[in-house]
Amino acid sequence: MRGMSTKSRERLFGSSIAAAAEKAKHARREADILACQAWTLRMLGYGGPAQPSPTIADALNARLCFLEVKCLGCETHSTVDLTIVRRPKETPVHELERWMRCKDCSKMRGYPYKRSHLVALRATKISATDPPTHGYPGER
Repeated sequence: MRGMSTKSRERLFGSSIAAAAEKAKHARREADILACQAWTLRMLGYGGPAQPSPTIADALNARLCFLEVKCLGCETHSTVDLTIVRRPKETPVHELERWMRCKDCSKMRGYPYKRSHLVALRATKISATDPPTHGYPGER
């Protein structure tokens, strides 16, 4: 019995392999979207706990490129662009909380003010047309 040539295998299996890879890519994106939505709903509904959380890579794959953060000092909401965060993409989102500093509070106090609360993952940054997310307990 003669062996099958590479071209024959490619012709027989190439499109099946490509279709399976595309299906897997779509399934990963859907899983990341659901994980990010579940985390955001837990944060908005209960105010936490922040961990476990999706990774930065999961959020980016789900196209939720912004993390909304609230300063516990002045209650200012801001967004952090996850595409420019200088941490490994495998870093869980909740680990970013300890690095968050409020510019206004830090300036007023004269030292880096690090009390922050993670609010939600978002597709867009906070703007006049897309205001901060509200709805968790204790929020006005």
